[in-house]
Amino acid sequence: MDYISLSRISLKHLTVLHVLLTTHSVTSAAEQLCVTPSCVSKILSQLRNVLNDELFYRDGTQLIPTSYALSIGPAIHGILSSMNGVIHQGTFDPKLYSGTFSLSMRESTFEVFAETFSDITAQTPNAHLHIYAKEQHGFEALLRGQVDFILLPHDISQPPTMNKELIWHTIMRDEMICLMNAEHPATHTRFTIEDYLSFQHVGIHDKELAIPYFEQTLIQSHKPREIALAVADFGAAAVMCHRTPLLFTCSKLWADTALQAKGLVSRTLPFDYGQVAYSLVYNKQSLNDPALTWLKNQLMTTKARASKLPASIV
Repeated sequence: MDYISLSRISLKHLTVLHVLLTTHSVTSAAEQLCVTPSCVSKILSQLRNVLNDELFYRDGTQLIPTSYALSIGPAIHGILSSMNGVIHQGTFDPKLYSGTFSLSMRESTFEVFAETFSDITAQTPNAHLHIYAKEQHGFEALLRGQVDFILLPHDISQPPTMNKELIWHTIMRDEMICLMNAEHPATHTRFTIEDYLSFQHVGIHDKELAIPYFEQTLIQSHKPREIALAVADFGAAAVMCHRTPLLFTCSKLWADTALQAKGLVSRTLPFDYGQVAYSLVYNKQSLNDPALTWLKNQLMTTKARASKLPASIV
């Protein structure tokens, strides 16, 4: 082990690098760390010399990390998480906590967890809860510590990620249904697999997840769906269902709670779609922080609340 080189890098250096990877701004990093921008710039200069890499280059007002800076992000996050656990051992008091929680999810997922978020903010009056779009902060951002958790509806059969640092914890099981507007011809049929495949569909794209089980089953046993329109979120898909004869295959839990789905008709899917759920994804090293352990436990309580959701649209 190179103790001489290690002695040249302090926890302060790693903290600044981690925050810069999150904020992409010297000014924002300085505000978050309660230091001056010149202090951050000085530390960044020292890191560049020690690590022999530029780490960031400027593009307008933003700092763009180099490939090397991105590659060491998860390791830096792991070191800081471990040290944070050493520093903050003991009982966590949510009423006294003044830090920041950060989550990433699809916009539609927010509606399913809104009650839980309300409880969390009530219990931590001095904390800040930041919620980002999953398209903005995905699994790589989770590994680098840019977000604490990802909340995600997904097909359980999908291999979500092969990274062993990420843990997938199912919060609640779900079902899949097909939504359509009240004037759709499929509302007056038995809704067979032939009916389902004879109409065009709205799809949801997610570049980080594999092709869902039900899509693979349709392709192998029947034929692929005709996706006439692909959007990033359930809400946008439901809006298009209101205005077009497109079908939308989605989460039943979401359809039961979402305002965008009100007025749409739901039908049971006429084929095997496997198992689906809402899961909490996190970096196992993050749980060295007692505040994040508390937050994880709060999010897991959503499972008990699932039964309180209103009945499905008929």
